[in-house]
Amino acid sequence: MTNYATHDTDVLVIGAGGAGLRAAIESAAQGMKTAVVMKTLLGKAHTVMAEGGAAAALATVDPRDSWKTHFRDTMKGGKMMNDVRMAEIHAKEAPDRILELEEWGAVFDRTPDGRILQRNFGGHTYPRLAHVGDRTGLEMIRTLQDKLVHMPAEIFMETTVTHLFKTGGRVTGALAYSRDKGEFHLFRAKAIVICTGGLGKAYTITSNSWEYTGDGHSLAWEIGADLMDMEFLQFHPTGMVWPLSVRGTLVTEGVRGDGGVLKNNKGERFLFNYIPEAFKNDVAASEEEAVQWVREVVAGKQATVRRPPELLTRDVVARAILNEVREGRGSPHGGVFLDIATQRKAEDIKRKLPSMYHQFVKLANVDITKEAMEVGPTAHYIMGGVKVHPETAMSTIPGLFAAGEASAGLNGANRLGGNSLSDLLVFGRRAGLGAAQYVRKNNPAADVNRADVEAAIAHNLSFFERKDAECPYALQREIQDMMGDLVGIMRTEDELTRALNALDKFEARAKKVSVSGGRVYNPGWHVAMDLRHIVQISRSIALAARERKESRGGHARSDFPNYDPKLAKVNLLIKKAEGRMQVVQQPRTEMPPELKTLVEEA
Repeated sequence: MTNYATHDTDVLVIGAGGAGLRAAIESAAQGMKTAVVMKTLLGKAHTVMAEGGAAAALATVDPRDSWKTHFRDTMKGGKMMNDVRMAEIHAKEAPDRILELEEWGAVFDRTPDGRILQRNFGGHTYPRLAHVGDRTGLEMIRTLQDKLVHMPAEIFMETTVTHLFKTGGRVTGALAYSRDKGEFHLFRAKAIVICTGGLGKAYTITSNSWEYTGDGHSLAWEIGADLMDMEFLQFHPTGMVWPLSVRGTLVTEGVRGDGGVLKNNKGERFLFNYIPEAFKNDVAASEEEAVQWVREVVAGKQATVRRPPELLTRDVVARAILNEVREGRGSPHGGVFLDIATQRKAEDIKRKLPSMYHQFVKLANVDITKEAMEVGPTAHYIMGGVKVHPETAMSTIPGLFAAGEASAGLNGANRLGGNSLSDLLVFGRRAGLGAAQYVRKNNPAADVNRADVEAAIAHNLSFFERKDAECPYALQREIQDMMGDLVGIMRTEDELTRALNALDKFEARAKKVSVSGGRVYNPGWHVAMDLRHIVQISRSIALAARERKESRGGHARSDFPNYDPKLAKVNLLIKKAEGRMQVVQQPRTEMPPELKTLVEEA
């Protein structure tokens, strides 16, 4: 028997990004005994890498904006696959959450008359992103963590959850280990909120940091929660492509929102050739019109012409870049050129995009005020996740909640830039409130079966017992390369079947890797335990992608390039049946008439 520390709490929040912090703040404010565990240090969450801004219809720059337009844009960008009620809640509540954040001390960029400044972003009809230069996520985390540390909540840093437990159909606890000491911790909890972010580390080229191994998705599925929309994976169109050591690092959409243009190696603004029919009325039809838009934005005027094609939705831009590269019109290192130097003055670029300026100077020896950046698609965001109730954020397992990128529904088939940060605030709060109300109403017992805890610990320690077996790092890289090759931006039936066959073999190999050394700060051991999650969430993506025989949003099939009207009426669920993943088609809820009128154009 291995020793472990036991902690009793009302609400356990897993993850300390924007969603986790906001959930913990609300839970503690409701009087719940709250604990927060995080893989890394407080303030190091992936949310800090969200640079462009938080989308909310404040209408401070363009008075024509409203929650109705934001709702319509979200539905249109999501190819109508969004949970309608979640999109409605988000559009209505986002302004209040941004203003609340401001009351807590967030410092946003300002209009000349002192209101919150908002910038243009892809897929948004009007300037809608409240921002702090290109460091918005960092300011959000700073504000939320400052709020949380002054509340009665326990914080466990460098603590990774490896297993969830349930008793009588309800979630009752979690097993974790501390990275700095190698000790195990059992959290007995009456409710658990999963805010673990995404799963980009299933791919070699990704904007995501090392923590994003799909833990929350995998843990929830393991105890029977449904996953939804896992085929919809967003490849951000602009990640760094050179040097190789920083390949995939995010280049904020704010560069294009502030006038940056995409060109191929012939100097052509190629996106004019890729405007989908559905967006013809939204996007400039000529370069002259697009240039006028930039002039008006730079002058601080309300735009009178349609936005440039660089501000099309991310799925469209990413596939356009991929096609240019495949047809030989790419940049020297396999991307395209993103040019803001010829569009804005150097002092404006340094003031509006300070992080991007320093990022390229330090990492690529490129001065973006004088020359173009090389960019290409990078695995960025999963629209799918734990299926939750839109009002309470509770999953299909009583007592288990999810918010942020770990949950599904709001974004449909494709997320609009900026919606993620306001999503964290809106549904992070609802998850914390829902968990508190669940505990208050049900007062569930947090009984965890001791045998289940011992079995979970034994699994985690088993990697030390094998000697000279496979290296976890090498196996992780094989999985990542396979996912990029077979389950990437463009997919086919044959490739997805090959991927699933490969994942069956990877699963067997992942159980047999070995690690050496002790349990204190042993990254090899950490990767070995993460492999189970990477394999499981990779399988969920490939299964759902094979089932959806059409192209829609972040899911593109070269063998089924068009929409299928029948598949527009269903979401794909990943359920657990006899220990295996099963894909089930779930009919979509009919949209209420009053909302339907708002999205008929979309």
